[in-house]
Amino acid sequence: MKPRIQSFVIVGVTNEGKKFRPSDWADRLCGVMSAFGSDNRMMYSPYVRPGCSLKGDKTVVVDARLHDVEALAYNFLVNFAKDNNLQVDYLDPASTAV
Repeated sequence: MKPRIQSFVIVGVTNEGKKFRPSDWADRLCGVMSAFGSDNRMMYSPYVRPGCSLKGDKTVVVDARLHDVEALAYNFLVNFAKDNNLQVDYLDPASTAV
């Protein structure tokens, strides 16, 4: 069965409720997916952005369109969350929040 491709948010809290460390994990992860723009400045990908939850937890928002552009990068982010036992919130496909 083919996995469903959808936008999601990686929350910096483990499934056991512990904060994920280091504290700048979201910036580091988004930095891996960033690139230099035409103005020679580093820019976050439009598909992978840092954020925070209403509780103040760091998050990374992953747009499902990343899978169409670079499936390996999308799978890397899915596996990062799994490997680190992080909470993941899937977004409604009709949502424009991403």
